[in-house]
Amino acid sequence: MRIAILSLAHFHGYSYAAAVAKHPAAELALIWDEDAARGGAAAQQFGCAFEPDLDRTLAAHIDAVIITSANVHHKEIAVKAARAGKHILCEKPIATTLADAQAMVAAARAAGVQFMTAFPCRYAPPVLRVKQALEQGAIGEILAIKGTNHGRMPGGWFADPGMAGGGAVMDHTVHVADLIRWFLGKEFTSVYAEVANRFHDIRVDDCGMLTMELEGGAFATLDPSWSRPAAYPTWGDVTMEIVGTKGTISLDAFSQNLSLYNNDDRVAAWVPYGSDMDEGLVNDFIAAAAANARPPITGEDGLRAMEVALMAYESARTGAPVIRGA
Repeated sequence: MRIAILSLAHFHGYSYAAAVAKHPAAELALIWDEDAARGGAAAQQFGCAFEPDLDRTLAAHIDAVIITSANVHHKEIAVKAARAGKHILCEKPIATTLADAQAMVAAARAAGVQFMTAFPCRYAPPVLRVKQALEQGAIGEILAIKGTNHGRMPGGWFADPGMAGGGAVMDHTVHVADLIRWFLGKEFTSVYAEVANRFHDIRVDDCGMLTMELEGGAFATLDPSWSRPAAYPTWGDVTMEIVGTKGTISLDAFSQNLSLYNNDDRVAAWVPYGSDMDEGLVNDFIAAAAANARPPITGEDGLRAMEVALMAYESARTGAPVIRGA
């Protein structure tokens, strides 16, 4: 399985490239990047070829691509990749508009290629344990979920509304929205949100609070804010308190860590250990692409999670709940 990384604008591209390089049945064959210096350096780092032209990259002998560009470019790249017959793993959020996301999913379907959305949190060991417990009915019927996905403000194009399609709410809502859909097997029906800028001098939102209703009456709240200071020992978190009719479950997706105190860095850090969730994601993508089989996280999953973020922005704009499909 020969794979190309398409843009390293998103820092996840480096961890996905490392996962491909480790896979015994895959080869990181090419890197394309609109930034030739960045792409060339990455190609040297991973021992593969760099190609500065996207069309030549897609015409090359590759089987699949991993898209880690700025959000606004996902649609153009994904549609071209689908038409070139390449299986696709696309970073989240899969697009900046619902129309673009729909076009990407439709292009992959029309071309007969597999489209997978990059939601690595599904592969965190605590998340897998919670999924298993819920499937076994450990806490009965789910009534409510309180979630967080805090993080540091990433800067760069993430803080450019034209490139990212939004700020913290766009960046961090999708992970938890996807997990809730996966856990419950239900769709969100309405979203009420308050969105603001409180922590950083940037042109996009850096904080928000969402209240979301799901089919069957369960509801969830989410804080997706870029509220972690630079001195915080880790990038961010994904947590949930899940309340059921027979009990509750507390989830901390990144709790597998060691505390490191380093005099050179003069800051404490939490160093993760255990399973590599990015590697789990990439391994499943490679397996699905090799078998031309439906991936475990589809383009439709990416679309539905992004839809929640877009509903949140519309709610914040109007000051009222947004009903899906209304």
